[in-house]
Amino acid sequence: MLTLKLITEQTERVIAGLEKKHFDGARQAIEEVISVDKARRQAQTELDQNLSAAKKLAAEIGMLMKQGKRDEAEEVKTKVAALKETSKELENKKETAEQEMTRLLCQIPNIPYDEVPEGTCAEDNWVVKSNLKECVIGKDTVGNWDANPVVETAKLPHWELAKKYNLIDFDLGVKISGAGFPVYRGKGARLQRALIDFFLDEAQKSGYEEIMPPTVVNAASGYGTGQLPDKEGQMYHCEVDDLYLIPTAEVPVTNIYRDVILDEKDLPIKNCAYTQCFRREAGSYGKDVRGLNRLHEFSKIEIVRIDTPEHSAESHKEMLEHVEGLLKKLELPYRILRLCGGDQSFTSAICYDFEVYSEAQKRWLEVSSVSNFDTYQANRLKCRVRRTATGKTELCHTLNGSALALPRIVASILENNQTEQGIRVPKALVPYMGCEIID
Repeated sequence: MLTLKLITEQTERVIAGLEKKHFDGARQAIEEVISVDKARRQAQTELDQNLSAAKKLAAEIGMLMKQGKRDEAEEVKTKVAALKETSKELENKKETAEQEMTRLLCQIPNIPYDEVPEGTCAEDNWVVKSNLKECVIGKDTVGNWDANPVVETAKLPHWELAKKYNLIDFDLGVKISGAGFPVYRGKGARLQRALIDFFLDEAQKSGYEEIMPPTVVNAASGYGTGQLPDKEGQMYHCEVDDLYLIPTAEVPVTNIYRDVILDEKDLPIKNCAYTQCFRREAGSYGKDVRGLNRLHEFSKIEIVRIDTPEHSAESHKEMLEHVEGLLKKLELPYRILRLCGGDQSFTSAICYDFEVYSEAQKRWLEVSSVSNFDTYQANRLKCRVRRTATGKTELCHTLNGSALALPRIVASILENNQTEQGIRVPKALVPYMGCEIID
């Protein structure tokens, strides 16, 4: 969440940032925070004064008793008792203000960086890079792609290819669990495993330490990374134990550093994790959810970094290069978008999406989001760095990204590599698959 220091010292910048993110009632929300903070500070000041006065009077009681002035001592005792009652009221007032402050701050999203473009929705995002010919930067233009073009007469969507080659059984998934829970089988299952191993090996080569975290988390972990209270409706909740199935490995991995003070020399911390991910995707329907396009359970490799404020932009750049490198090695047509303010997530300060093109579906499929959260998550997590030179602590920056989510990568591989002989396996995956063609 935003820090009070930022809100009180740079109020207009914060309001402008929230308006850029199209947060309704930005000025009113910030003014309310400032008002509650003022009440909290006033209660704290009065409480401190009361406690100081009570302490001085308590010292007088002993002196008066030694002097035999019992009546005067009793009068002072009465004053001390009254101060203590007032202090209790002030303490309650302060605690109430602090709780209200937390509630208000949790409802306010992160503010975007200056380089985040203006806009309200996905149509306003900027294309900043693509490996397609004739792709106009900043425009949604599909160009020509040189590498391994599909057979013109066989541009089947991935769900038909999955059935043709017996790779994925969507109907069986419905029988066992419901829509959005596919069953991978045979070479379809092997392709999943090949991609997982490939992504983890590439992350290890890039210096990421592999983590195998739990796939259920408590409410404190969901709060720490901003899924709660903002996205609880999208998470599967185990009500008896009050645990949540993770929507991404970002949640458990980033929470490793909750309530932790890190040494500056140990940053940046680089972690990666393969997990199953679970999302309710409430309200999703229609052609855009067909096949692997939008699932309730899927596999994903996540990369997470904890860094110093001055180096986090460089970390973000390195993460973007890592994800782009994966798509290049998989020989897929891709583009990179800088999200506009209105299309960013609640917690991000800046985010880039990677999309692969589906020739069969004639549309772009998002396969990764790589975000810098600035201090927003770290403030919730109480994740700090101790500076080597001064010994002082300050909030870290947190970053994460998909590297990569498997469903739409599988869809793109199937659709963009179909030939008359079968599905051509990208060269980088051949050692993991043990074959060059899926037939």
